[in-house]
Amino acid sequence: METSLRLLVSQYLCTVAAALAPVVLIAFLSIPYSLGGHPGEERLAPVGTSLHMT
Repeated sequence: METSLRLLVSQYLCTVAAALAPVVLIAFLSIPYSLGGHPGEERLAPVGTSLHMT
């Protein structure tokens, strides 16, 4: 019984890892693309929009 349980757990973990791999790959590729850079990187403010002369 122990060998069949070990095989079941092994197959289950491989299936879960195979299902999560595309999700993780898409998340790590699309988040920096949608943010315009990697999270935590310093971004420069646009030059013309931050000044207001009154």
